[in-house]
Amino acid sequence: MGCLVSTPKESGVNRRRPGNIGDVSVYVPGFRIPKPVDFFQSMGDHLSKSILERLSALRTRVVVMAGQEAPTVTRTRRRSATQHGGSTLSDLHQALEDYLPVLLGLVKDGSQFQYRVQFVWVNQEDDADETSMPNAWYEVLSVLHLMAMLSLSQANLLLLPKSSADGYQAKVSEENRRACIDILLRAAGYLDCAVRQVLPQLPTEVRRSLPVDLAEGVLRALCLQALGQGVDIQLGMAIDSAKATLAVKRRLACEMVKYWQQAQDNIMNLPLANGWGEKHRFFIKWRFVEAKAAAYYYHGLILDEGNTEKSHGMAVAALQAADEYFKESKRASEAFNAAAPLSRNPPLWGTMKYLSEKIPKDSSSKVRINRDLYSYERIMETAPTLPDFALALKPDEYQLPSVHSCWHEENLSRGQIGTDQITGDRR
Repeated sequence: MGCLVSTPKESGVNRRRPGNIGDVSVYVPGFRIPKPVDFFQSMGDHLSKSILERLSALRTRVVVMAGQEAPTVTRTRRRSATQHGGSTLSDLHQALEDYLPVLLGLVKDGSQFQYRVQFVWVNQEDDADETSMPNAWYEVLSVLHLMAMLSLSQANLLLLPKSSADGYQAKVSEENRRACIDILLRAAGYLDCAVRQVLPQLPTEVRRSLPVDLAEGVLRALCLQALGQGVDIQLGMAIDSAKATLAVKRRLACEMVKYWQQAQDNIMNLPLANGWGEKHRFFIKWRFVEAKAAAYYYHGLILDEGNTEKSHGMAVAALQAADEYFKESKRASEAFNAAAPLSRNPPLWGTMKYLSEKIPKDSSSKVRINRDLYSYERIMETAPTLPDFALALKPDEYQLPSVHSCWHEENLSRGQIGTDQITGDRR
């Protein structure tokens, strides 16, 4: 594929791969980092000096900030947003938002400018250290991916529990949880836009050659896991609410299962062989199994409200399935944390803190009633099918911004700059 150059790993100098990333509530599978490009060398004879300077300045700002910020974000997850400098995440996000409308001028109305610059980004999940491609849509795709990763990083910082005033129990405030849902939906919106609006702009052979970080399956999986974690937060808030019924909690838990199931379906057959990618797959498996534990628990409680022997038997099987999935989720969590780069679970809070106490207790009480069901194979055979609910949480409706007004001022004639504009630039 002549349009793409992938550089295999040699010295590993370009990789931002720390040995330990600390506490993880929201997994961010590595930042893709842009490397410098020379707009003047590529398009000095085709665009005005003012446009080239604007493009160069905006992208250089992103390159510098991303190079400084990404290693810091991936090195530790324990800092609070203020300690870490949450504003620097916002600053980099703003730099990307400023760059994108100007960048889109290169692809406006099928412009041939989109093929003139060789854009280079360092990969994380792909075996190749970096990917270089002379296509501005690749650059747009990479920018949206980084915007989504920044949002996931921000969500992770907000979901790291802090000790309460009495120093006894770690908590995540309701304000942080609500803010985090909005951030996760925003991240999902960027990824959904990347899949719907940007990937179709790339030729099929180019799409096949993209680094696995930008593969459609990975983008869809990231979008779905953002939605799945949003529902998880909603479930935790429902657990804390005296007004939320068992039916509401079951519906949320069952929806969460579907998001994580779809995320796993999208990522399971992709070549995620290196540390970041393998860890990404472990994370999705862990959260999928954890979601099933929650769904079977609430389904079992509702079945137990029935007045028939059959409903009680199904309730027992559901609660025991919840217990088995809960045990499996702990093993999956250990596998995730042990995979390089190493990580830790933050103190339990929200949904899993509640269920880690309730599932073993309620399941064991039912085991005494129906001991004949208490084997893994028997439990999974008799576990009732979970209800199928329509998915309610959707990505934010993100649309690519309009092309920056500076492009309207360009006076182009057959790919050359008009004489009067050259004169104006020199002045």
